[in-house]
Amino acid sequence: MSDCIFCKIVAGEIPCKKVYEDDEVLAFHDIHPVAPVHFMIVPKAHVDSLLHCDDGHRAILGKILLLAPRLAREQGLATGFRTAINTGRDGGQEVFHLHVHVYGGSGPRPL
Repeated sequence: MSDCIFCKIVAGEIPCKKVYEDDEVLAFHDIHPVAPVHFMIVPKAHVDSLLHCDDGHRAILGKILLLAPRLAREQGLATGFRTAINTGRDGGQEVFHLHVHVYGGSGPRPL
């Protein structure tokens, strides 16, 4: 989607501090972190939100959730972390491209 900021980041049009990248996903640090370590994992293919997923997204959702602990450990969160998927406007989603927040370390602990 041409106006999606995460699609622009995936395309390399907007720089990011990458944590991980492969053919299907990109992980990068949040520009407004709520904890000492805060990054997001996004599918490269645009999906508006978790509300827009179906059985066809099973593999990418599984990949993202299995990648989260590996990347969390690599970022120094070996003893624990949080994940969040804000879904839809009423769920607090601000960027309408599916993304999983991974965050932790000492600091604020939002619900």
